[in-house]
Amino acid sequence: MPKTSSDQRVRYAVVGLGHISQTAVLPAFEQTNDAEICALVSRDEAKRNRLAQRYGVDVTGTSEELERVLRESRADAVYIATNTTSHRAYTERAANAGLHVLVEKPMAPSVDDCRAMIASCKAAGVKLMVAYRLHFDEASLDAITIVRAGQIGVPRLFMSVLSSPVQDADARTQRRFAGGAAHDLGVDPINTARHLFGAEPIAAFSASTRGQHGLRDVDATTSATLVFDDERMAQFSVSLATSGVSSYRLLGDKGDLRLEPAYAHDAPLRHVLTIGPNSVERRFIQRDQFAAQIRAFSRAIRDGADIGPTGEEGLADVRVVEALVESQRTGRLVDLPRSPHVGRSAWS
Repeated sequence: MPKTSSDQRVRYAVVGLGHISQTAVLPAFEQTNDAEICALVSRDEAKRNRLAQRYGVDVTGTSEELERVLRESRADAVYIATNTTSHRAYTERAANAGLHVLVEKPMAPSVDDCRAMIASCKAAGVKLMVAYRLHFDEASLDAITIVRAGQIGVPRLFMSVLSSPVQDADARTQRRFAGGAAHDLGVDPINTARHLFGAEPIAAFSASTRGQHGLRDVDATTSATLVFDDERMAQFSVSLATSGVSSYRLLGDKGDLRLEPAYAHDAPLRHVLTIGPNSVERRFIQRDQFAAQIRAFSRAIRDGADIGPTGEEGLADVRVVEALVESQRTGRLVDLPRSPHVGRSAWS
C-alpha cells in the first residue's frame, strides 16, 4: 500500500546528489511548507554527510541500501535525480516499497522503460510524476494562454535553440548514461512545442554532429524538425558543445511570441509579443520552479489534487527522442504513430 505522511508535510527521500540536486532540488524544499527532506541517497559518502548536515537529515545511505533508507526514514515519496539510465530501476524499487515517485526529466532512455515505470507505479497504487518544472512556471503558462486566446492567430511554426556546455567527465557525455544533446536537452523544446500546438507530432527528422574530446561518444549538437497536422512544424537545435542559449519563438498567421530565456530555472523569463508592427515585452519575476513542482506533487499525494505531468507525459516526449535518434541513424524522416494529445490539464 502507498505510504501517506502522518502530518501536513510529505516526506521525501532524495536519490542522487549531483549538480541539479545541490543547486536546485535540495534548496527548493526550503521554499515550501508542503514537503521536507527525510533521507539522502548517494554513493558518495562525503557528499551525503556534508549535505545531511546542511539540511538536517538523519537518514542516509547508498543506492544498494535504498530500501533500508526508505524504511528507516519513513519516507512518503522519492525525488529521483540520478542519471537517466537508472530512473527505471529506482522508480520500480520505490514503487515496490509503496512510495510515490517524482522523477527528473528525461523520464527514461526508452519508451519501453517509460512503460515499465508507469506499470510498476500503477500496480503499486502510487503516483508517478515527471519533473517538468516549466509546467508550473508563470511565463510558460502565460505563453500557452496567449496562444489559446488566438492573439498570434493560428500557430504554424515553432523555432528553438537550447544549449548547455558540459565538462568532459559529465555523465551527459557518455552513451551508457543516455547522454547526448537529443536525450539530455531535447525533451524541453519537444514538450513545449507539443503543448503550444496542443498536438502530437506525426513525423520527425534529425541530424547531429559528434563533438571533440569528451563528446565523441554522443551527439554534441542535434538539429531536428517535427511535423504536425494542419501545416504546423517545429524546428529546434540542442547542443552540449556551445555557449548557453535558451530561447524559442512561435509564429502564427497574425503575430509571433518570443521567449528568451525560455527554459531557464535560474533567471527571470521574458516574453516579446509582436502583432503587426507593435511589440510588447513582459518580464516575469524569477520564482523557484522546483519548489512549485514539489508543492504540486505533495498536494496530489496528500489531498488527491491534480498530479501534474504524468508518466504518460514523459513517455510522449521520449517516443519523439527515439524517433530523432532513429532518423540520425538512417538519415530519413521517421513517421510517428498517431496518438491523442497527452498533457497536463493546465497546459491543454
